[in-house]
Amino acid sequence: MTDNNRLSPNSLAFIALSNEYCEAIENARETTADDFVNSMIRLLPRLYISASDLKQPFGAVDGYIDDSLDEDSYDSLRRTIEMLLGEDDAYLEVFEEDMKYSDTPIAASVAEDLCDIFQVLYNFLETAKDSTEETVADALALISEDFGQYWSRPLCNVLRALNRIKYKQD
Repeated sequence: MTDNNRLSPNSLAFIALSNEYCEAIENARETTADDFVNSMIRLLPRLYISASDLKQPFGAVDGYIDDSLDEDSYDSLRRTIEMLLGEDDAYLEVFEEDMKYSDTPIAASVAEDLCDIFQVLYNFLETAKDSTEETVADALALISEDFGQYWSRPLCNVLRALNRIKYKQD
């Protein structure tokens, strides 16, 4: 194997952070709300930096990331986090495109945003697990593209909401 085929240190760090994030979400029921919020506040910025630093290959990447997380598991995790956070789960979404046309605030859910990110990372990890280095590299390219197009925005938004919860800002 040549050095060109090896995963970069940032790719390996991203995989480790993805795993740590998924474990934190899966173990939410076994923690307190304060500890959970603190954990998310520590993990989300690191995930953002690591995902934004992933090297994107030139040209299209073949392949896809299978949907490994079933709807019941997603809903169970979402409900667990909703119950853990209670009334702090809801926050106002100010960056929604439709907001500029609406007189009514648009509510979002911390639990739903965290689980949406979890779903992306869980599916990635399931694809990467026991795969060849080439398959992992392709999955990293796909998740990097998906980060820019989709899950970077909820990550930033939910971090703002978690900051409000941690410091009890209204």
